[in-house]
Amino acid sequence: MEGFQYGDYVVIKAKENGVNVIGLTRGKDTRFHHSEKLDKGEVMIAQFTEHTSAIKIRGKAEILTRYGKIDTEES
Repeated sequence: MEGFQYGDYVVIKAKENGVNVIGLTRGKDTRFHHSEKLDKGEVMIAQFTEHTSAIKIRGKAEILTRYGKIDTEES
């Protein structure tokens, strides 16, 4: 995993009630390992680790990463 840095963070701010944030494992088989439900205005700071390779977000949210800002409402 050249170039990957453990500890990269993402900030997720819910823009509606019921935004799902799902952590996915790394390894041979990708699996769900953690989930959270955020209500409007709630903020979650998530970190990529040796166990978390991806984060899936369902619902309207604003996501901030070191690469920039992503708004799930945009097409």
